[in-house]
Amino acid sequence: MHDHQLHQHSHVTFHATADATSRQALTRLGLVFTLSAVVMLAEFVGSLLSSSLTLLADAGHMLVDSAGLLIALSAALIMRRPRSDRHTWGLARVEVLSAAMQAGMLLTVCIAVTIEAIHRFIDPTQIHAGNMAIFAFVGLLANLIGLMLLHGHSQHSLNTRAAFLEVLGDTFGSVAVLTAAGVTAWTGWEYADPTASLIVTALMGPRAVSMLIRCTQILLESTPKNLNLAQVREHILAKPNVIDVHDLHVSRISSSNVALTAHVTIAPECFHNGSAPDILHAIQHCVSEHFPIPVSHCTIQLDIPQHRDHEHLNH
Repeated sequence: MHDHQLHQHSHVTFHATADATSRQALTRLGLVFTLSAVVMLAEFVGSLLSSSLTLLADAGHMLVDSAGLLIALSAALIMRRPRSDRHTWGLARVEVLSAAMQAGMLLTVCIAVTIEAIHRFIDPTQIHAGNMAIFAFVGLLANLIGLMLLHGHSQHSLNTRAAFLEVLGDTFGSVAVLTAAGVTAWTGWEYADPTASLIVTALMGPRAVSMLIRCTQILLESTPKNLNLAQVREHILAKPNVIDVHDLHVSRISSSNVALTAHVTIAPECFHNGSAPDILHAIQHCVSEHFPIPVSHCTIQLDIPQHRDHEHLNH
């Protein structure tokens, strides 16, 4: 049975809004990528001049971020490609793969920096605090600009959210480098630098793990976290003339696109008296607006009891 006309109109509005948001996010991602690449090069040079592990860790973090932002930028471009018979959802899942790659790279940097910090505790290295502070301050300014550019879009896209978290981690890293430089200059404590580098990894690691878990849940097509499937089923069953709901699935196609499919058994007379389309419209309206996570794509198959009893489902 075809979707109700009003339901089709709501999809047009959704995709138009999403397209406008993606264009803005694309521009901002490009600006932040340029900033990150420049700062990464500056911090790498600064780490060589100052012998600072924390600055090198932040430069490594910025390298991962620059690569991640390039991946995010590429993903944002690829996601704009239209749907086709081969890719019926378009390439929306590229967003999730991009975010997972960024999280994986960030975890790799955390592990590498932690290992090097342990070596620095065993065999301390002399730090040039002045050079360390100058490059860290430049990085901090660039990261603050990046945060302002991405903040308004970080909730609309998992891809942009991953980029935002990476820049946020860079900001914490720059603060840690400045702090380590100050402690080293004032006290001469040789362990300030590796200690600060461990603080940076402690801040970055959990966010990377959280992002990786979220990406995995989407790829496994888990029910969205804030959506109670039992409540969805109860709301559908509460509609007049609905007998049964089965084969109910809800999953994220991307961070902004939630899909629902279900078989709904209704009273046979509804197909004869013309009320079946009204039931379909009521269900679609409910799942698209009633719950904390709106469903942007809804496919409902209306059944009669005789058909339901002859279905052979494998789940």
